Amino acid sequence: MDIQRANEIYSSKDTIAVKLEGEPVWIESVDTANGMATVQVGAKPTNTQTVSVDRLTEH
Repeated sequence: MDIQRANEIYSSKDTIAVKLEGEPVWIESVDTANGMATVQVGAKPTNTQTVSVDRLTEH
């Protein structure tokens, strides 16, 4: 995924399925300058990771 699409998904009112290495995630924030996104993995709000948006896929 590219940074522009990550920002679009983050800003969208719709629910858009995103995965990190096959695991469903929610985008919580996008760092455009560094090409990174903070995501919530699965249903646990405390399970967050900051990853390169290149690792995210849209499904």
